[in-house]
Amino acid sequence: MKTTVDKLSPTRVKLSISVTPEELKPSIDHAYSHIAESVNIPGFRKGKVPPPIIDQRVGRDEVLNHAVSDGLDKFYRQAIEEEKIRPLGRPEADVKELPNVKDFTGNLEVTVEVDVRPDFTLPNVDGLELTVDAIEVADDEVETELQNLLTRFGTLITVDRPAKPGDFAQLDLVATIDGKEVDTANAISYEVGSGDLIEGIDEALDGLSADETTVFESKLLGGDNEGESAEITVKLLAVKERELPEADDDFAQIASQFDTIAELREDIRAQVERSKVFSQGAQARDQVVDKLLESLDIPVPEQLVLDEVHRHLENEQRLEDDVHRAEVTESSEKTFRSQILLDSIAEAEEVKVSQDELTQYLVQGAAQYNMEPGEFIKVLDQNGQIPGMIGEVARGKALAIVLSKAKVVDTNGNAVDISEFTAPVAGAEDEFDTSDAADLLAQANSHEGHEHANGGRDSHGRKANNEHYGHDHK
Repeated sequence: MKTTVDKLSPTRVKLSISVTPEELKPSIDHAYSHIAESVNIPGFRKGKVPPPIIDQRVGRDEVLNHAVSDGLDKFYRQAIEEEKIRPLGRPEADVKELPNVKDFTGNLEVTVEVDVRPDFTLPNVDGLELTVDAIEVADDEVETELQNLLTRFGTLITVDRPAKPGDFAQLDLVATIDGKEVDTANAISYEVGSGDLIEGIDEALDGLSADETTVFESKLLGGDNEGESAEITVKLLAVKERELPEADDDFAQIASQFDTIAELREDIRAQVERSKVFSQGAQARDQVVDKLLESLDIPVPEQLVLDEVHRHLENEQRLEDDVHRAEVTESSEKTFRSQILLDSIAEAEEVKVSQDELTQYLVQGAAQYNMEPGEFIKVLDQNGQIPGMIGEVARGKALAIVLSKAKVVDTNGNAVDISEFTAPVAGAEDEFDTSDAADLLAQANSHEGHEHANGGRDSHGRKANNEHYGHDHK
């Protein structure tokens, strides 16, 4: 197979592919086999119809068209691999010349146009300077976190007074539309002022006392009448307020591994500080790509941006919103420039993605969508999105490599250690093959089982549902 490449623009190329009869023959054979399986010809079993009979009954034109359709993707992929083309968009193929239909002699001539990653010179990232916020933990931040912990151990006691924000109200709710009851909820507990129930409930409850009833209108959030306006009757059964324990040594022993409240406060301070260290790493991560892009002119294929903007606005049902279109266009262009930059760094650094790295990434993704890891991976595999996920992991590793070479200081001029963000993942030497989806699924299920076996405990062995300080350590 012979391929020539014409550069149409910095982001688009045309491939001229010439396929010999010998190279097309496997596709011709496959065409005969596939047609033999699908036609009914008297005297022949399916799959056993000889080529001369197919030529007579179906026609060589159909065989040739089938063969070209079957082989086109294979020839395209072989061409981009041999020519080291890095496509970004969907290819557009045009068959210029077919082999002779009488004996399949002569070459298949095809041209393919496709958007590609532009060529550019990567900047030197060694010693790139980044400045992040200095860490300062104020006493009131510690007290706020301690208060949150006390709240988790608080108890609800019934009080004889009108409800106010922060109280817990026990309610009966009845929704009616045109006088017909459409939904009810009995003895539910709701924190007044949280906004976690139905619109208008907080205003209705404010100042209401136990055994009192009021009515308001609101739109239903679920059920057969979702989105419809209904009359909501709410009866307040009881008002409860949270009584907090004393912040003393006894509480420290109950709520943590520490013997004194002073030790607990110091641990909370350390937790807040670790949280801010994470923020420093996130700041550096966000800065580094922007800083590199400032010095680079990376063109992005126009159609790639247009397709992404249309998809985004269509999902939001805002295709006619020109102001939002401009915002999404700018954001999409920056996202693609960032991806192109990180893909180039990953290629230059010969980044590989291991199965364990990919599994961890997909398990986290499944959690974000509230899906079981196995189900999440099946959906991605069915939609052909696993290679895209591998690309995301590779970009993350490329970003970590750049960060590891950067010089990070805080606003006070102190060096900042962000090694936690740049440390390699164990097992990274085993590159993932996209054909290993079954192994990936099994490993994801294994990760899920390990998390369940851990019982949802944190690094101190405390149950995570009520014995942590409210920080999200990622």
